[in-house]
Amino acid sequence: MSGNTKDRVNKRRFGRRKKRERTKLVAPAYIKRQIPYYEFLGEEGLVILEQQADWLMQEIGLEFRGDPEALRIWKKAGAEVKDTRVKLPEGMARELCKTIPHKFTQLARNPANSVEIGGCAQVFACVYGPPFVRDLEGGRRYGTINDLENLVKIAYQLPSIHHTGLVICEPCDVPVSKRHFDMLYAHMRYSDKPFLGAITEKSRAQDSVDMARVLFGEQVMENNCVIMGNVNTNSPLLVDKVVTEAAQVYCGAGQGLIVAPFILGGAMGPVTTAASIAQALAEAMMVGAFTQLVRPGAPFILGNFLSSMSLKSGAPTFGMPEPVMSNFIIGQLARRLGVPLRSGGSLTASKLPDAQAAAESADSMMSTVLGGANFVLHAAGWLEAGLATGYEKLVLDADRLGVYQVMLSGLPLDDNAMARGAYEEVEPSGHFLGCAHTMANYETAYYDAKLSDSESFEQWQEWGSKDSARRAYERWNQLLNDYEVPPMDQAVDQALKEFIAKRKSEIPDAWY
Repeated sequence: MSGNTKDRVNKRRFGRRKKRERTKLVAPAYIKRQIPYYEFLGEEGLVILEQQADWLMQEIGLEFRGDPEALRIWKKAGAEVKDTRVKLPEGMARELCKTIPHKFTQLARNPANSVEIGGCAQVFACVYGPPFVRDLEGGRRYGTINDLENLVKIAYQLPSIHHTGLVICEPCDVPVSKRHFDMLYAHMRYSDKPFLGAITEKSRAQDSVDMARVLFGEQVMENNCVIMGNVNTNSPLLVDKVVTEAAQVYCGAGQGLIVAPFILGGAMGPVTTAASIAQALAEAMMVGAFTQLVRPGAPFILGNFLSSMSLKSGAPTFGMPEPVMSNFIIGQLARRLGVPLRSGGSLTASKLPDAQAAAESADSMMSTVLGGANFVLHAAGWLEAGLATGYEKLVLDADRLGVYQVMLSGLPLDDNAMARGAYEEVEPSGHFLGCAHTMANYETAYYDAKLSDSESFEQWQEWGSKDSARRAYERWNQLLNDYEVPPMDQAVDQALKEFIAKRKSEIPDAWY
């Protein structure tokens, strides 16, 4: 092949590749799992962990601090309440958890993007909570409202991210007392996927529910879950008013609550993984039971966030065997309890989207997926043990989430999959490249990882010798360039803006 001919071929290939990268992907709003769960622990081991969790709730108890109403609710239900320590009679927590829906739907403002949570459904959501952002050119910096809006716009266009969450990054240039309004508006306006609400104060939770009511309408909200709050217990064995007040606001309005004990083994839980798993189950179950006292049948997701820790430095570690085991086991325990599960994510301690980030994230996500988490927060974008959101990491993770989506869909075994016609067309020692079956299926036969470069060395070199971070940088910038705001009723948009303006006028600026 002459040099000129080779150049023309490579240019055509490069053009086709760029066209594929710009193609708008279509995917289901959530994943319907078609493969078995990985059962890590046998019956005897699961019973031991459940007995330990029951012992913690009955004999040790949990502290419920800062919210007298929560203590009143427990006491009225028959719990043993002494000062702020709450102990539950045998079987009480499990009995109360029976009214938690096994599965439920969270509506999106675009009905095509509504998600089912629980049962055999799996939903991937963005990273949540980092104060910093990082990108290849801008480096590490505090997040801003512009960053949050950009990240929402990017996530909206990534088909393997089903739920945008809320705090994809903290907008640190907006007062703490008012930033929840801007965050919620960004998710409501710049995406039409499901989202979460604020929880840091009771008034912010109420603002979130009220804004959702403006967006969806009173009647829709009365009969459906349209917003959820995500809270952490203050491990070990402490539930503060942020959790119980959020439960009263969200669940009281018929909306959902996610609770995840955040346990670093050796710090917020014992150094032994089994004890920490049982502690996480006890803390989450007890909050789940509380939500059903607030409103029986309110949507609830039991969470687990167990991380190992470097006992030399105190730094959290991710993708290690201990949290990987916990992802498998908590899935088994949640299914036995009959409640939806939040677990895992693309977690890493790495500061960059590098080999460490890829390995730790892959191990964490594989165990999350096989373990059966129904709602996966931190599925994309997590860096630096959750302190930073990576622009490149967000799109790299999303690319790999598409892999799990294919795997969870199972192996087709229909007539087309068995390809008998292809064998009838292709002679022994022939090839299938040009046969009718290949031509009919080539566009969908295999998952196309857009950020993986599988071309020859010469092509890679000719196209700029770009590593995965550079390709991801170009990808998210292209997504922002191509972004089109989803339509919204102008009257609803105006009502949201008026609500925000009124509430902001009533609240002084506060930066803590």
